[in-house]
Amino acid sequence: MTAGFGSYAPEEVTWLLTDLSDVALELPTENREELIQGGRHYFEMLPVEYQPDAAYTALFHQALAESADRLALAVGLVCGLVLDRQPAPVLVSLARAGTPIGILMRRWFATQGVDVPHYAVSIVRGAGIDEVALAHVLARHDATQVRFVDGWTGKGAIARELTAAVAGYAGLDSELAVLADPGHCTTLFGTREDFLIPSACLNSTVSGLVSRTVLRADLIGPGMFHGAKYYAELADQDVSAVFLDAVSDAFPRVAARVAALLPEHLAGDRTASWSGWEAITSIAAEHGIDNLNLVKPGVGETTRVLLRRVPWRVLVHPEREADLQHVLVLAQARGVPVVVTPDLPYSCVGLIKPVGR
Repeated sequence: MTAGFGSYAPEEVTWLLTDLSDVALELPTENREELIQGGRHYFEMLPVEYQPDAAYTALFHQALAESADRLALAVGLVCGLVLDRQPAPVLVSLARAGTPIGILMRRWFATQGVDVPHYAVSIVRGAGIDEVALAHVLARHDATQVRFVDGWTGKGAIARELTAAVAGYAGLDSELAVLADPGHCTTLFGTREDFLIPSACLNSTVSGLVSRTVLRADLIGPGMFHGAKYYAELADQDVSAVFLDAVSDAFPRVAARVAALLPEHLAGDRTASWSGWEAITSIAAEHGIDNLNLVKPGVGETTRVLLRRVPWRVLVHPEREADLQHVLVLAQARGVPVVVTPDLPYSCVGLIKPVGR
């Protein structure tokens, strides 16, 4: 465990990460993109932290104010599904996007009189979950209590990675609990609508000032947790608590709606059809992209492309443009074409520029 790591209160989450704050890991976006597409693992380096201007920061606060009740409703509904399966869950969020969602779920459970432990662990595409961190959790809790948490699903790459990574662990259920499941990758979700979760708008400054996780052999030896950086120098820009409090303050306002909707939510068809994966395969073929990792569906993933990759195009559903102001602002700032796509199964899709094009 990393004591005093990140800006979240220690009772809200236990980060199972190695502190790499003093290591220079950031690379300029274009250099990093070329290395990734050339075969270098994305988890060996970090993007330079995006520094939003006043207008973009205002968009974040506007989006949060407009969506707080909707987010709170989704938190309550996914928590109801989890409690139906596990009366005493232990939340293990996937750092870092899953961590604020894990905290919100923990706060909701507290309103129900259930005290829920919450850990944050690393999982990286191509290398799997942090087995040292997972062993730490399983030494303290029964495997059947563990519930993995993330913010949203895109095409389902991390959900597939998690399933493969924990297949050999007896009693572990790899199904992710998420706020939004537009990719239809799990049965544990608050909604399947592809809507903005404002924590996707920013990077560390809405995620406890913690970087994306890092796995590099020269830094992470045997028996060590995967690593991450704590950007304490960004404390004056930190809106992590603002995000959490805005949503949890809405819990009382939505409690009655959660109670009314939960029976239908439990009884409804929640089949994981993986339709998102099929849709992305078609989109990739249509745009001449051979590598599915360069196609990032959904609001959250598109935002990530614009914040820390080299975007090529952004596809937008015409009926959702009004809800995607931050995406349009970022696209304009980076000179990225926005292509209106009427039959898009997501609100938007970000395409990363293939090297050489």
